[in-house]
Amino acid sequence: MAEKKAKSKNIFILGIGSDIGLALAGYYLAQGHNVFGTYRSSGSIKSIAFVQNIKLFKCDLTDKSEIRRCVIKYKALKKPWDIFISCVGTMEPIGNFFKVNFDEWEKSLIVNSSSQLRFLHELYPYRRKKSLNHAVFFAGGGTNNPFTNYSAYCASKILLIKMCELLDDENENLNAFILGPGWVRTKIHEQTLQSGLAGVNYKRTREFLESDIPGTDYRDIFGCINWCIDNGRQVAGGRNFSVVHDLWKKKGKFLAQQLRADPDKFKLRRFKNSS
Repeated sequence: MAEKKAKSKNIFILGIGSDIGLALAGYYLAQGHNVFGTYRSSGSIKSIAFVQNIKLFKCDLTDKSEIRRCVIKYKALKKPWDIFISCVGTMEPIGNFFKVNFDEWEKSLIVNSSSQLRFLHELYPYRRKKSLNHAVFFAGGGTNNPFTNYSAYCASKILLIKMCELLDDENENLNAFILGPGWVRTKIHEQTLQSGLAGVNYKRTREFLESDIPGTDYRDIFGCINWCIDNGRQVAGGRNFSVVHDLWKKKGKFLAQQLRADPDKFKLRRFKNSS
């Protein structure tokens, strides 16, 4: 008996021109899915601009009107989305909070959090109805400790972590979760090397980029997303996963059991008494 072919899905990737976005798009296209994505610079999407089953929208996420125009264009395609993935991110401005330009600091918060949420808010009505949809975000450094000189980046990522929990709490038809990818060899590290204000993280970043350490494999990021989707909202919804350190790959069934039993696991919580 022939194996039944999986039904193709519509994948929307915000920031498809990023290194992670391009990699994920390639994996989904290879599986026969339809991919839609936003980009800011045409140079970032040269490798996929004319690929079959992909539709791209130029969009500056700091411009509310561009977000709206982009979503209207997507609506006209009549291709309801199944999976939304945001690959947008910037580490700038880097430096002491009181020494960086506050307008740039605030703009970073918008790019790293609220603009992504605005886009999802606008796109939400055009999802595939009567099915479980999935919204995927990416976390970053500093969730569990200070991330010196990266306050805008760190604070915005924590906002996204909490928003995934809130989205999960409010929407039974949405599996919203966030992944910490670990050290990945992407263009974003150039911001640290060029800033001159990164402190100890400059040395860590340079040593990583100059080493033979491969960093997190894009296939593992893709695999972790699929694991969270396959296990559904009860396991993944509202949670913050580490692609590198959590047991989704080696002990996936065991981890899924733990998460079903503990609704607070992998969420922002304070458990210890002050007494």
